[in-house]
Amino acid sequence: QVQLVETGGGLVQAGGSLGLSCAPKIIFNIAVMGWWRQAPGHRRELVALITSGGASNYLDSVKGRFTISRDSAKNTVSLQMNSLKPEDTAVYYCYVQGIRAQDNYWGQGTQVTVSS
Repeated sequence: QVQLVETGGGLVQAGGSLGLSCAPKIIFNIAVMGWWRQAPGHRRELVALITSGGASNYLDSVKGRFTISRDSAKNTVSLQMNSLKPEDTAVYYCYVQGIRAQDNYWGQGTQVTVSS
């Protein structure tokens, strides 16, 4: 069973916004949380990540448009996507890497479709 529950996603017109959230179903010490995406015919790519210390990194194509954030109290990670483009269309997956190597989990994936 999936260990990370994703919410959000959907259909939006180009230029619009969507927000994704992810919450682990189990509790463990987290090192990194992030969002990946995969479009048909493409490999899965890292969109954004945020470390336990709050440092974040973004895929170049989403810089200035997407924002990743963590809520330490709720142990969740979110991705705010603004100024969406058709090329952002993909299935978005939450990923959590714990301090232990075996603690790495994926969300179920949520479809983001941006129409022109």
